[in-house]
Amino acid sequence: MSDVKRPVLEEADRQASRFGKTRSAQSSALLEDYAELIDDLHASAGEARPTDIARRLGVSHATAIKTIARLKREGLAMGAPYRGVFLTEAGQAMARRVRARHLLVVDLLCAVGVPREAAEQDAEGIEHHVSEATLAAFARFLGG
Repeated sequence: MSDVKRPVLEEADRQASRFGKTRSAQSSALLEDYAELIDDLHASAGEARPTDIARRLGVSHATAIKTIARLKREGLAMGAPYRGVFLTEAGQAMARRVRARHLLVVDLLCAVGVPREAAEQDAEGIEHHVSEATLAAFARFLGG
């Protein structure tokens, strides 16, 4: 292990800013995943019920309800008791942005030799943490 070169610590404010951006991305990643799934469910099944959302995300019904309530508070979704969940225009815009990022990350990973299934799985984490500058570089690399 002595071969591993330790990086020089960067200035504290810069490092704190970088870690802050990561925490913010983690916080919004959950809402982005829900928005994307709700949009997909509407497109394929015509509705997005909390039960279906919970099952597809592998969470409990209570967890899905809690996150859906957060989407509603943040103006990204709406719904009524005993009805499905619907995205607002802001929620639909978020779903489109997330889907585009996801597809770009998958395409980049596949272009560098990652098998499609692994690329899809890895993109689920990466898509929430890449900057716009990195996404633009990915698009340039892919010729787009």
